[in-house]
Amino acid sequence: MKGVKPCAIEMESSGKAALRAQVRAQLRALGPELRAASSLQLCEIIRSQPVWQRAAAVLLFSPLADEPDISALLDDALSQRKVVCLPRFDAAQGVYSAAQVSNRADLAPGRFGALEPHEGCPAVSLKHLDLALVPGIAFDLAGRRLGRGKGFYDRLLAGVPGHKCGVAFDAQIVAEIPVEPHDVRVNSILTPTRWLECGVEG
Repeated sequence: MKGVKPCAIEMESSGKAALRAQVRAQLRALGPELRAASSLQLCEIIRSQPVWQRAAAVLLFSPLADEPDISALLDDALSQRKVVCLPRFDAAQGVYSAAQVSNRADLAPGRFGALEPHEGCPAVSLKHLDLALVPGIAFDLAGRRLGRGKGFYDRLLAGVPGHKCGVAFDAQIVAEIPVEPHDVRVNSILTPTRWLECGVEG
């Protein structure tokens, strides 16, 4: 990570809420064409990574409008005969779990706006996942992640022993993110221009 300069976003005293607002302002400046091109570049980078190539079971995500579009990786993973899972919200328990999909038709709108595996898709133990691609509002070079404030993803990731990779545009890489005891760090960060190892053991 030598020579990598985090995006210069100043941390405010109000902590995570202020940082979310600042990063979201950066993301709004990205036009749809740049967002699409950057997403394609990001997918190309991870295809060359050994952690992707050797993973037999992966956890992907359906992107929201302000997140990198990794939809192409779903098709790639299925064609490579990987076990492909996405988060599915369990309303009764108030948590996310992993469910396996076999094609895009297995996805349906979920509670919070993202596509999720439908109820008929089989659940998969988080312990079986070799790689989890993780969205977020921001990441820092120590592997700290800033989510959307509900804590759902941290609870999901706490059960994943495999490699956890944050997925972000370059504008989402910041100098430092304040941490709380429940926050789960990622092992690496993928952006449209680089693959960053965070020094966190998986």
